[in-house]
Order: sequence, then C-alpha cells, then structure tokens
Amino acid sequence: MASSLISLVIPVYRNAENIAELLQALERLHGELGDDLEVVFVVDGSPDDSYLRLSASLPMAPFRSQLLLLSRNFGSFAAIRAGLAASQGEFFAVMAADLQEPPELIFQFAKLLREGKCDVAVGRRTGRADPLRSRMASALFWGFFRRCIQREIPTGGVDVFGCTRAVRDHLLRLSENNSSLVGLLFWVGFRRIEVPYMRQQRRAGRSGWTLRKKTRYLMDSIFSFSDLPIRGLLSLGLFGLCLSVLLAAVVAVAKIEGNIPVPGYAATVLVVTFFGALNCFGLGVIGGYVWRTFENTKGRPNYIVAIQERYGAAQPANLASDQKVLES
Repeated sequence: MASSLISLVIPVYRNAENIAELLQALERLHGELGDDLEVVFVVDGSPDDSYLRLSASLPMAPFRSQLLLLSRNFGSFAAIRAGLAASQGEFFAVMAADLQEPPELIFQFAKLLREGKCDVAVGRRTGRADPLRSRMASALFWGFFRRCIQREIPTGGVDVFGCTRAVRDHLLRLSENNSSLVGLLFWVGFRRIEVPYMRQQRRAGRSGWTLRKKTRYLMDSIFSFSDLPIRGLLSLGLFGLCLSVLLAAVVAVAKIEGNIPVPGYAATVLVVTFFGALNCFGLGVIGGYVWRTFENTKGRPNYIVAIQERYGAAQPANLASDQKVLES
C-alpha cells in the first residue's frame, strides 16, 4: 500500500446532474496528486441514475476508484462510513458530490496530513454563495450547535475534512447508530487544523439536505453529545415548582378575599394543564434517550453494501482483511 495514497470518499445522493462536472474536477485533482489519489464513490440508495452514470464513466477515468452501491438510503454519515471502511489509503478525505466545497481543499488537506502537521484537517467556511434564506438558516443552525452541543465546531459547520489512518480507524470503531460522524470526529480529539474556504454556489440539482434531515441531524447530535434535554427538563421542573408555589399563594389570597366563585377551579385547571404538558415533554425527552439506547443494543450494521466495484490500479490483497478488522 502506498504510504502517500489519499482516499477521497464522496457520498452520492440525487447528484446525477453533477456527475460529469464532478468527474472533470476529480481529473484536475488527479493531475495535482498523480497516482496518489483514490476516489471512493458511495451511492446511498439514490433514486436517480447516479450509479449508472458513474459505472459507465469510471472505467475510463484516469484515477483509481471504487464504486459502492448501498442496498437502500442509510443517510450520508452511514455512506461516508462505508466509503472510509472500503478505502485503501494512508490518508483520507471526505467531500460532497455537489462541488459546493472546492476540490482544491483536498490537495491542501493531503499536503498538511503528509507533512505531519495535523491528524485532522477540516474546512472552515469564510463565506457562502447561497441565497440569504439559506445563509440565515445555516447561521442559526450552527450557532445553536456550537453553543449547546460542541463548541469546537467551526462557525459554519463542517462539510469537508481529511484525516490520518489512525483517526479513520477510531471513527469506524465507534459504530453508534443515530449519531453524528462530524460530532465523533471532534470527540476523538487529535491535532486539528482548520483550512478556510469560500463555499461555492450549487451548480445543478437541488440539495437533498432537507429541513427534516437537518432536524434529525440536530436531534441526533443533541442526544448523542449533550445532556441539554435533561438539563432543560430539570429547569422546566424547577420553574414549574416555583410557579406552583406562586400560584398557590395567589389562589390562597383570592380565596380569602372571596374572588373565586367556584372553589379550586382556576387552580386545578392551571396546574393540571401546566404539569400535564411538562410530563408529556419529559416523557418525550426520556423516550428519545431510551429509543437511541435500544437502537444501539440491536447490533444492526450502519449500512449494507449491495455492490462494490473497483476501477484503475490493482487493489492490495489485504483490503478484505482490513475491512473485517474495522467492522468487527
């Protein structure tokens, strides 16, 4: 195995319109890195013809590559895990297929990792050529994420990163369900360097990063890396206790002055309403933790690879044994 080989993992979902331009960008990156580049495409159960376009184009590509097709849509983080497990390199990088993160970042990551200046290199956005609504939503999302979950995350979040083999191995051993790969990347520690870049405008297609997926990602991150829901529930309980004491005093004064025609009605309605809602909220928070705990006890894999194809240079013989060790 070449000691300087860098494996670039690209999850693919609804990116058929970007495939041609993506391959051209990767050819230019191959021109800079030479034979030290391997690209691992992971088609995450995409409903379009992304897999067919890649399988038709990769045999003619100048760089070595792998093409994985997952049996269904498992999510981008599971797809990245699949790509990292299949990769052969000594260094690794991850980027999206929509080219909003410039591929030139991978060259900078490779340089930093090879020189031993860091174990993890992450892209830090200095700006983004997105509509105002998207920029505002992203700022709110990542602002809350940094304040309440992981303060080490760069201001604009992380969409592209590189790491060494040691970091990759530790990430794959943390086989948590319903977690955040980016959160785990910062949780494992190691030496990190942030590389600034300008996020580009989306060239074609629509983003698969929907509001529902963003909300799910935020909830998974909260439950996996923070006790914020428990602390919030405790605060609400204390607030409810103080409010009930205050309400009891108000009701007592009103009763003495004869201002409550129906004895106990107002107090009963307010107390039952408040604490009924608080109990439902608390059950939801506790249920979230219990469900995630149950999911992790099942031992189900994070993904299932239906098809795996290799193109370009010959693959090392110990690839299969490496994968078995990492998945065990």
